[in-house]
Amino acid sequence: IANRGKVVRVGDTVHRPQRDTSPATHALLRHLERVGFDGAPRFLEVDSQGREVLTYIPGTPPIPPYPDWALTDEALVSVAELLRAYHEAVAHFDHTPYNWPSSPPQPMAGQLVSHNDPNLDNIVFRDGRAVALIDFDLASPGSRLWDVACAARLWAPLRPDTYITDARRGRAFQRLRLFVDSYGLDRVERSHILSAVQQNQQWFFELVNWHIAAGHRAFVQYKKAETRIPPAVYAHWLSENQEIARATLGL
Repeated sequence: IANRGKVVRVGDTVHRPQRDTSPATHALLRHLERVGFDGAPRFLEVDSQGREVLTYIPGTPPIPPYPDWALTDEALVSVAELLRAYHEAVAHFDHTPYNWPSSPPQPMAGQLVSHNDPNLDNIVFRDGRAVALIDFDLASPGSRLWDVACAARLWAPLRPDTYITDARRGRAFQRLRLFVDSYGLDRVERSHILSAVQQNQQWFFELVNWHIAAGHRAFVQYKKAETRIPPAVYAHWLSENQEIARATLGL
């Protein structure tokens, strides 16, 4: 979001502004290339203007108004499978030599480099199926559970029905169950998923506010569209629906 309007496609490449933490992201993308993970861009070089140059991944990332094909159960399952494949590819990457963006809160940090922002417009689809993650600007030492919580929160989506106006309305916890089953969370991990979702919502709420205070105007519109639920309201909604959610998850 912070780079909105600053990213340029040139043929089969994408040129993006760099950040202080770009060397860490470049190391991550190089690792993914070495292990044969094709669900992420390749880092190529830094151009004459100091921008990072990445490979362009053909396909369509869902953007508002979201197309019907992006809201299907089949699309949801493919996102879970892509996220699992990414975590398997990054599992043995040594993140310690690098300077990363802020990590998720404990105990969700330090296990592996999580993407941290698997929003709808950060996943490329082809033929209705998720094929690649893009925009690794927030990637940092996190955890599998953190990414799953974030993706489920955004894709189910996990929010009161008042804030859902499409065909997913009334199916939040059913789609959460489908997502964690498709990803393959074990019983212990899924017993912590609701807490992780709440932490994730709070983290993003604070992150968006920080970017707004720093002058990133694009985040103002993002806040209106995606993070308009105050953390206290969100926590109350999750608490009220705790038993329903746990029963749906088989806990």
